Amino acid sequence: MNKNPDSSSRYSRQSLLPWLGTEGQEALSRSCAAVVGLGALGCLSASYLARAGVGRLLLVDRDFVEESNLARQLLYDDEDCRLRLPKAVAAAQHLKAAREDLQAEARVADLDADLAKELFALSAVVLDGTDNFETRYLLNDAAVFSQKPWIYGGAVSTQGSVMVVRPGLTPCLRCIFPDPPPPGSAPTCDTAGILAPAAGFVASLQAGEALKILSGRADLCPGGLLHADLLNWSFGRISAERDPQCPACGQRRLDYLEEKAGSRTHRVCGRDGIMILAPKGTRLDLRAIKPKLEAVAPVFLNPYLLQTEWDGHPVTLYPDGRALVQKTDDPTRARTLYARYLGI
Repeated sequence: MNKNPDSSSRYSRQSLLPWLGTEGQEALSRSCAAVVGLGALGCLSASYLARAGVGRLLLVDRDFVEESNLARQLLYDDEDCRLRLPKAVAAAQHLKAAREDLQAEARVADLDADLAKELFALSAVVLDGTDNFETRYLLNDAAVFSQKPWIYGGAVSTQGSVMVVRPGLTPCLRCIFPDPPPPGSAPTCDTAGILAPAAGFVASLQAGEALKILSGRADLCPGGLLHADLLNWSFGRISAERDPQCPACGQRRLDYLEEKAGSRTHRVCGRDGIMILAPKGTRLDLRAIKPKLEAVAPVFLNPYLLQTEWDGHPVTLYPDGRALVQKTDDPTRARTLYARYLGI
């Protein structure tokens, strides 16, 4: 099988685009992009990039596949759910099955400052498929630090928003939103639900903008923040200038990258739970702690995670010490259970 996109018909229709052409297609084959968050947004944007001929994808997600994902997260299937595969692992497997010459690297991890810097160092663009504002502000800081672009995306209910951030050339996220909304004030898929095509609409736009950047045509990316509501077909765009007083790109206060802002817990959209982040360098030997936890409740173990229950709360543990504690929105309660059962 010929794996060279220039001499095959796989990308022939795409290469007919005047702004892309064969040179742009060749640039795509040499390019690397990162997708952070492999939920409804990341599944589709990563699929488009893979099928468009992007050479390398870095796939980052901290979560695993479960049944409630399958209605809108289009890369996964029932077998992924049965095996409780990490989303990054399952996504990489499905994308490689769709295109065997793709370099797809799975990172089963929560995004921290070190990983954010690494992704921007390796990639020409980073796509946001995350579900919380702290992670987006960390991506924004890392983009400003690296002077490389990232593409914000968000979808909830029937609405979605997209913005391309090109540091030094366009406003960054904090130029428009200097601070994240107060906890609990913004709608989430837990509180407002989510229409799968709304997420698909946002992911398609993100992928389209990424392909412009990766092919060397970032000049075609429109500025500002696009907002759309699929319920009533309303579309609007916020045009903004760079703010010299912006905490990030104006004053170079990279609080999230320097870990001066944000917490060590996250509310997990769609999961009714709290993700606890362990201190850097933590390693859990899941096989070793399995007998201890089995004395309390049944345990499921695979090479990527351990699942059990603590005082009526479903819990998922990862080798890097992360814990998803479900059926609570109280970080204190989650941290108490974490300390009680793991002693960390």
